Amino acid sequence: MRILVTGGAGFIGSNVADMLIDRGHEVHVMDDLSTGSRENLNPGAVFHELDIRSPEAASVVRGGGFDILCHHAAQMDVRRSVREPLFDADVNIRGTISLLEAARSGGDRRVVYASTGGAVYGEPEAIPVAESHPVNPICHYGISKHTVEHYLFLYRHLYGLDYVVLRYPNVYGPRQNPHGEAGVTAIFTLAYLEGRRPRINGDGSQLRDYVHVRDIARANLMAMDLDRSDISGRIFNIGWGEGRSVRELDGIIRRLTGTDLVPEQGPPLPEEILRISLDARLAAEVLGWKPEIGFEEGLADLVAHHRGRSR
Repeated sequence: MRILVTGGAGFIGSNVADMLIDRGHEVHVMDDLSTGSRENLNPGAVFHELDIRSPEAASVVRGGGFDILCHHAAQMDVRRSVREPLFDADVNIRGTISLLEAARSGGDRRVVYASTGGAVYGEPEAIPVAESHPVNPICHYGISKHTVEHYLFLYRHLYGLDYVVLRYPNVYGPRQNPHGEAGVTAIFTLAYLEGRRPRINGDGSQLRDYVHVRDIARANLMAMDLDRSDISGRIFNIGWGEGRSVRELDGIIRRLTGTDLVPEQGPPLPEEILRISLDARLAAEVLGWKPEIGFEEGLADLVAHHRGRSR
């Protein structure tokens, strides 16, 4: 297949692109490199250095003859979304609408959309959270990502544009950016390896559902199966269904890095939920997806990645 991965120089998108190329697909990557890196680009991909909001990006989608638009390009920082809500909406909503307009006129056969299960539901009534749970985000990022899900439904209804939505948990693994405000696993790992103390906001009891990026990439490939008409227009949680506390995460990373340092403690942030884990039974039943990489195994992979980069 001929596939365009937006955000394909970023953490998750580049891992998806790698897996697609390994499977023999023709892959194009679109990224403006604002948060992605040339270092992440697979040499086997055709690269388009473009902002998804630009007319040039729409032209690539419209004229590219793509079977799949795998859409990962986004403003994905919860805290930045609260500080800069107009920017968050401009990238995540307006940018995506521009791509959808191009995709429906260009004949793209399916959109695979990276949404968020970690931010879209808000503070859950109970965990693990199924796809039927009420959607009440408490941050701008969760709202903007969920809004696109409605546009996808609309574009399928009006124009027949096929889509599959994957609602992600906390994704971690090699290539995760350790220098931003998001990505706690990478931030803590690099801090300890460099002899610095990371900060835990709140008391560290917050629960998150962590899935390794290679498991996330597998879910994307399953969602791209054009022979599967039964998954068209559907939303799937991707997760373990089990929450891990920030304190537990910190303890494992400290042990793997061999540090005696302990984290600093900061105040809780109102835009961050207290607990979340995602019920992914629908993904198991329909897509055939289940996570394979255990938490400690995946964290060891992440620590080894950053150790190798620091040498």
